[in-house]
Amino acid sequence: MSKEDLRIAVLMGTKDGAAFIEEQLQSLLAQSHPLVDLWISDDGSTDGTIAIIETWKSRWPKGRVTLMEGPRQGFAANFRSMILDRRIDADCYAFCDQDDVWEPDRLESAISWMQAYDAKTPLMFCSRTATMTETGSLVGHSPLFRRPPSFRNALVQSIAGGNTILLNAAARDLLARASARTGFVSHDWWAYLMVTAAGGIVRYDPRPLVRYRQHAGNLVGANVSWRARFSRLGRLFKGEFAGWTDRNLDGLAVNRDLLTGDAAACVDLFKNGRQGSLFQRLHGLRKTGVYRQTFTGTLGLYLAFILGRI
Repeated sequence: MSKEDLRIAVLMGTKDGAAFIEEQLQSLLAQSHPLVDLWISDDGSTDGTIAIIETWKSRWPKGRVTLMEGPRQGFAANFRSMILDRRIDADCYAFCDQDDVWEPDRLESAISWMQAYDAKTPLMFCSRTATMTETGSLVGHSPLFRRPPSFRNALVQSIAGGNTILLNAAARDLLARASARTGFVSHDWWAYLMVTAAGGIVRYDPRPLVRYRQHAGNLVGANVSWRARFSRLGRLFKGEFAGWTDRNLDGLAVNRDLLTGDAAACVDLFKNGRQGSLFQRLHGLRKTGVYRQTFTGTLGLYLAFILGRI
């Protein structure tokens, strides 16, 4: 099958996004790939979001637009509901936020990369992002990661936003099977964990293929600032990261049958390395081979292990 014949399901989560969703939908319409179905799960909007989506149903020439009611339990549960929804059937699946702007080749770039691999292999494409203000002015980029994506990285870091991820059918099936057994911290980190844990392949594209809209007070997307970096370190040392790690490890435990032998062994070493004396923790961490993408990130990881914050 040629790449032009592949049907992509875009899974968009919405809630009170009327201010920006029109611009996002326009950028989806401008995608160079011709076959795109929109599956939109609205999580309880009280503004004009649903009305805007309804007007797009008759204006969408690339496929169909389906509006669904979300579980109203937060963004992670909303995306989980779409991952599990078997009515959503396509060749590839892209996560989508309501207020970003996609570059025209965002989908085509991912599909072109996937064409070189066996469709039975779980594949995940993700990329760097550009950061923009609420009004659309570009202010920077997310960090450029140079180390290879892997399970040993995924255990301690999510390298890309869900808004940049595209999965092939094998990866979506894997993710649906795993997600039926457990919830997760966030859909992007969970996808990175499970695809690499099961022996799949992840491609991180250094080009910023999505413009991420940074809202007032939102530091998650403001990766270019030192303030954001210190904020992440602060969460690490407060132990918030340890809670996320606990949830990820619990999720991996109930899906152990889906992990490769190497990934399962790494999980065991990592869990053991979180316990014991300082020397035992450091020795255990080194033995796992886990790493973050930057030197400062890896340094923070070791410090958190020393303090028992991970």
